[in-house]
Amino acid sequence: MSALPAAKMLPDALRQALANAQDQVNTLLLGKNHEVRLAFVALLSDGHLLIEDLPGLGKTTLAHAMAATLGLGFQRVQFTSDLLPADILGVSVFDAQARRFEFHPGPIFAHVLLADEINRAPPRTQSALLEAMAEHQVTVDGTTHALPNPFFVIATQNPVDLAGTYPLPDSQLDRFLLRLNLGYPNEDAERALLAGTDRRAMIAQSQSILGTGDVLALRTAAASVPAGDALVAYVQALLGRSRRHPGVRVGLSPRAGLALLRAARAYALLLGREHAVPEDVQALFAAVAAHRLVADADAGDGAALARAILHAVPVD
Repeated sequence: MSALPAAKMLPDALRQALANAQDQVNTLLLGKNHEVRLAFVALLSDGHLLIEDLPGLGKTTLAHAMAATLGLGFQRVQFTSDLLPADILGVSVFDAQARRFEFHPGPIFAHVLLADEINRAPPRTQSALLEAMAEHQVTVDGTTHALPNPFFVIATQNPVDLAGTYPLPDSQLDRFLLRLNLGYPNEDAERALLAGTDRRAMIAQSQSILGTGDVLALRTAAASVPAGDALVAYVQALLGRSRRHPGVRVGLSPRAGLALLRAARAYALLLGREHAVPEDVQALFAAVAAHRLVADADAGDGAALARAILHAVPVD
């Protein structure tokens, strides 16, 4: 590890830009400061973000606000039941004059991809994102194409009990670093939202605060935040408990533990900490673990199980 903590390695201008970026998104999505911070954790951790909630609670607003603030290349794909993988990845078209196939990139070739209502598309189309999210590349007709760097997927989905939805498979869920639930705004935030300017107009007028180089520098800094042996042992204890906790059919994998540590480093950086601490892990655990836990039929949802696991593991 570097002798100089990652939080102190950030130039003052970049640290201020990061704070300004969070402030701007908070003005566009009112009353959801914690959720906005978690969205930035996903970005800085080189992960992807899944936002799940009922229609009309700000899922797409958060995605658009993040894209506008980051100043990165942005594409939106509205997932529907008739969407095909080629509509996302692109397609090879034969050029008769050149006598060869030319690849026409799809909307996935963007720095930020909004996969809106991802669970309204059938599983075959959902799986088109798997390679892209895991490897930052896509393969079409046997040819591999690299995606832009950074590459950040923000997906929204409605609860699976709503009509016309297809549950995401476990392998797809595991590619999302964090899953957020926004919930209803508090009374003050809702009043300000109802009386204020239309959010779409505000997003359209928003300034880009961070750019490609800024995001890459912040990711490097986040990955450099120290996580001591005691914190690694704590994360390992959480993983072990998840595999034997009552009501859990499938516990957390080592990849989930790595994701939790990456997220904790980014969370510490956002709070200006010089190293990651157990409080960072605790603040993130439900968002990282809930969608990865497979519960027994009568054991409740993953979020409740994640909270129970967290409560059952003491901090040494």
